[in-house]
Amino acid sequence: MSVLKSWTGGALLLLALAGGLRAEVTVSQSNDPIGTAQPDFAPSSLVALLSQERSGFDSVPASRITAITTAPRPKAGEAPGVLTEDWIAAQPVPAGGDQQFQCLTSALYHEARGESVEGQQAVAEVILNRVDDGRFPQTICGVVHQRSGGSCQFSWACDGRSDAVRRDATYERVAKVARAMLDGMPRSLTDGATFFHARSVRPSWSNRFVNTAEIGAHLFYRRPIQTASN
Repeated sequence: MSVLKSWTGGALLLLALAGGLRAEVTVSQSNDPIGTAQPDFAPSSLVALLSQERSGFDSVPASRITAITTAPRPKAGEAPGVLTEDWIAAQPVPAGGDQQFQCLTSALYHEARGESVEGQQAVAEVILNRVDDGRFPQTICGVVHQRSGGSCQFSWACDGRSDAVRRDATYERVAKVARAMLDGMPRSLTDGATFFHARSVRPSWSNRFVNTAEIGAHLFYRRPIQTASN
């Protein structure tokens, strides 16, 4: 008797498994397993659950789906290794600043307001690199307004034209770049450059210096590294 019961139980188990496999294979082959033409072996609870999921998805607003599938913008406090348009756009407009901030902002406005954020960072690096170089004035304002041989290092500073700036979106953008650089943004673009010029000109000194970068409308240079053999 025990053998018969064991055989009967095993047969029932095999039949149950076979039925489940048949249902699984048939449902997975269907293009619309929750459509109106439901196979008679599909569990009603599964059909109901899938129907609820589809209804729930259809009710999600398109704006919410866009928000979920769009990569998040960098947070204002997370400075990248190189300034980007998105990161700068996320920053608050600086509320004023000291004289050094104003000088750096003015220099970027006059020298690079038409450049990308990366190009503006590169010009800021040159100014800050000069401040750290003993051959130049030791303040930003001193560097920006330095005269040499009767002319200015930055031509806009003594070209006889007004240095006034329009405090518009362009000014706010360069002010954000200036603030980021003064707050310690790495100078990672120009490899220590202390000179730059526009692509439209070719000053004589450019042949004596090392070209370190070409960004936007400008080429960047530093003095050759002096060695004992030099």
